[in-house]
Amino acid sequence: MQKKREVKGKVYVTGIGIISALGTNVKENHDSLAGGNAGIGKAVYFESQYASNLPFGEVKLNNSQLKKLLKLENQPGYTRTCLLAIKAFEEAVQDARLTNDELSSFDTALISASTVGGMCLTDTLYEDAKSETGGSEYLEAYGSSAHTLKLVEKFCINGFTNTINTACSSSANAIMMGARLIKSGRAKRVIIGGVDALAKYTVNGFNALKILSDFPCKPFDENRNGLNLGEAAAYLVLESEEAAGSKKKYAEVAGYGNSNDAHHPSAMSDEAVGAVICMTEAITSAGIDTSEIDYINTHGTGTPNNDTVELLGMTKIFDKVPPFNSTKSYTGHTLGASGAVEAIFSILSIQHSEIYPSLHIETKMEGFEVSPVTKFQSGVDIRYVLSNSFGFGGNCTSLVLGKVV
Repeated sequence: MQKKREVKGKVYVTGIGIISALGTNVKENHDSLAGGNAGIGKAVYFESQYASNLPFGEVKLNNSQLKKLLKLENQPGYTRTCLLAIKAFEEAVQDARLTNDELSSFDTALISASTVGGMCLTDTLYEDAKSETGGSEYLEAYGSSAHTLKLVEKFCINGFTNTINTACSSSANAIMMGARLIKSGRAKRVIIGGVDALAKYTVNGFNALKILSDFPCKPFDENRNGLNLGEAAAYLVLESEEAAGSKKKYAEVAGYGNSNDAHHPSAMSDEAVGAVICMTEAITSAGIDTSEIDYINTHGTGTPNNDTVELLGMTKIFDKVPPFNSTKSYTGHTLGASGAVEAIFSILSIQHSEIYPSLHIETKMEGFEVSPVTKFQSGVDIRYVLSNSFGFGGNCTSLVLGKVV
């Protein structure tokens, strides 16, 4: 039994917004999850030599359609990363009913995350780098923080802002940092999230690592052979107990933990050192016992190393491993957006008392007694969810999201 400690100053989620391969808003994403409908398939808009033979989790809108939806048809310099971020951000702040004055308040912070950033325009970046003249409209858009600056400009954000890039744990770290800003009294509310678009830069890189699957991924299956890359943006509005007031509260950010096992540039420690530390810290900081975790949304990429290490870490922490799944079997791996995407999916599980099945599971992993949920479960009382996000270099982050009672 772990010793409980008092957690002062609750942090609530009062708004959520998302666009992914499952849909352009929260409702469409929930409907796809509940229906067991994956968004992974042939890419239509992403131009790559691999588009014809590898599956991707592509958002079902092209850039022109996104610009029209956002009324940005005549605005230059907006990469696909920026467009996806704005779409999800708008939904989140509208859901939280934030006013323009609240958005511009110095008490409102913005922390976003991305790994690819504007490098989704890999070819344009290459041409601009060679250019001896003025260059394209995207000269200022290639950095990881370019989308954050667009959000600051469009929504008149005056408070603290930051962009995090810790690979696949990026937006989970944004959530952790946002909660800490509120708990320390440095902000009343923090809008946090992450975004990544499909890019030749990442597809070619992951292909070089030989971890891209040529069929829809199946995390925690014995015969898994890699991940599918996806694209998405997801944002959450975090508010202090005082600022949230009588608003609808989706969940509490109850705990968080971060570690770095520094084992390998692109693989986790075989002993699950970092995974065990961050999961344990998250549960301890929430002031609960391991037995109170009702469901785990795993990092679950579908690569041999990740799934074995994560499952090993879970068996080390839990006497009885709770029900778990990998929602990357629906969206693909959305890199810097994945922590925020899966935090929202975890919140949907809490809100609707549901656990969504991992897809494509055929063979149980050897050496383990447990396996993921493979059938849709409803009517499940979920009080606490553990959501894992593990990044390159062993940067591991876990969040505990709690039901508001």
